[in-house]
Amino acid sequence: MSHASHDHYYVPHGTNWPIIGTIGLTTLFVGFSIYLNGSGIGPWIMLAGVAIFLYMLYRWFGEVIDESLSGKYSDQVDTSFRMGMGWFIFSEVMFFAAFFGALFYARVLSIPWLGGEGDGVMTNAVLWSGFEAAWPTNGPGEVGGAFNIVGAWGIPAINTLILLTSGVTVTFAHWALKQNNQSKTTLWLAATVALGFLFVGLQAYEYQHAWVDLNLTLGSGIYGSTFYMLTGFHGLHVTIGAIMLLVMMFRSAKGHFSPHNHFAFEAAAWYWHFVDVVWLGLFIFVYWL
Repeated sequence: MSHASHDHYYVPHGTNWPIIGTIGLTTLFVGFSIYLNGSGIGPWIMLAGVAIFLYMLYRWFGEVIDESLSGKYSDQVDTSFRMGMGWFIFSEVMFFAAFFGALFYARVLSIPWLGGEGDGVMTNAVLWSGFEAAWPTNGPGEVGGAFNIVGAWGIPAINTLILLTSGVTVTFAHWALKQNNQSKTTLWLAATVALGFLFVGLQAYEYQHAWVDLNLTLGSGIYGSTFYMLTGFHGLHVTIGAIMLLVMMFRSAKGHFSPHNHFAFEAAAWYWHFVDVVWLGLFIFVYWL
């Protein structure tokens, strides 16, 4: 792969892809809001929004790949990409920090207060007399009916092992890439992608079991909403990360990377390790404790 000189900085051309992406996301969210209001056309509008957004991603990333392979990028551009990916992952850390904060607030502050601890005695006596400050809970008045929790040592423990193993396989892929071993890089990436999609498949099965057999739904009060919010968004991130690594696998098979020029691979690997760390927090604080 050719690489531009150190004193050259590529100035990207103008593009309409951000506008098209915004149209896609707007269409998606409008469709979702229509769906929440009971309209049958909502899901179709959502699918249209997803299609527009995916088309934008495919074309825009395709242009970036072509620019990279043509040698237009210099070390300065590589540094910019690294800074951009670093800030993106930081924004994702803050994204999940907000949801973990909601879980902390509910378990450590809100539930005890509603149960009459501290200055919540009057609230408990007047509004929710007899409410037990215990976790898990679906709130005062048994909102959504009785439910059972998903045990930590079933599918969640298996998924933990799967993600930890995938962190090892993607590291092996990185080592192979640094040794310029294209076949091993592709093989280890294929293993990582397979583990990622296996995780998503097992989580889908877990959701079906929880919803149907355990009566754990989005209507199961604060526990149900925080459970699906945290695990659902994480599952989405695993899916995105697995797709990113799938693209890296195809690019590796085509010889797009060299031992000294493969930031696209590193960016996907950073993201995957971030997903692994978030899952460990989920397993401990959502499933285990």
